[in-house]
Amino acid sequence: MSQKPTPAATREACHGTPLLTYQDGFPEVQGTSRDAEVWGLLFAPVPFKQRKEVKIVWRMTGEGPLKVTAALPDGTPAKPTFGPEQHGGSSWRRPGEEWGTGFVFPKAGCYRVDLTRTRGSGHLWLPVR
Repeated sequence: MSQKPTPAATREACHGTPLLTYQDGFPEVQGTSRDAEVWGLLFAPVPFKQRKEVKIVWRMTGEGPLKVTAALPDGTPAKPTFGPEQHGGSSWRRPGEEWGTGFVFPKAGCYRVDLTRTRGSGHLWLPVR
């Protein structure tokens, strides 16, 4: 995506996280933060399928390395399969530096994803069926 296209639809992923879908392109989620801007580019349809690997690319403002964790409210963690791997260049135009991650979500539910940097933190929610 070389520019910010107009979403074909905006709906809620879960717990208020905006999910933007496009006619030609991957869905995006926007996180909540007091001191950073957080975006996720989702390489799978939402809701995600449990026990299947999902690639997610993140853009986040702030400073320092990125740490990403995801868990259900009952404490069940998503299993990271790779990353965060910092990306050098990209056609995805959102603020901040970019990283790629992979996760396997072990069971259905609404996962809270926490993103932290040395300066800056945020979170969002992703549905899994």
